[in-house]
Amino acid sequence: MKNIFTNGCFDILHRGHFELLKYCKSLGTVTVGLNSDKSVRRLKGNTRPFFSEIDRKFMLESSKYVDNVVLFDEDTPLNLIKSLNPDIIVKGGDYNVEDVAGHEVCEVRIFNFIEGYSTTNVAEKINNED
Repeated sequence: MKNIFTNGCFDILHRGHFELLKYCKSLGTVTVGLNSDKSVRRLKGNTRPFFSEIDRKFMLESSKYVDNVVLFDEDTPLNLIKSLNPDIIVKGGDYNVEDVAGHEVCEVRIFNFIEGYSTTNVAEKINNED
């Protein structure tokens, strides 16, 4: 069984996230590197995350597609990837292989986006319903 790694903020879980995680699970044992609250704020701004790292971790751990969730504080998961030494890193379709943290350490696969699903789209939809 291969060790699979993916990472992200996973701030508002939606179908696109679950399709990516399902794909990861089809490849092997899945570890998710989850950005800490501090890391999300640095990357996304002071209004994020919408849910705390404890809540986001709980939701991911509750998915049948996830075997392990590890929080990290850095802006990229490179140190975590080096310590976990996965066989494959999976990232969403907005990445190029050479831009993925850890691409020099192991194989990288890019999972095509599921059209219409993004945290930004969900947040905008929620904000526009007021």
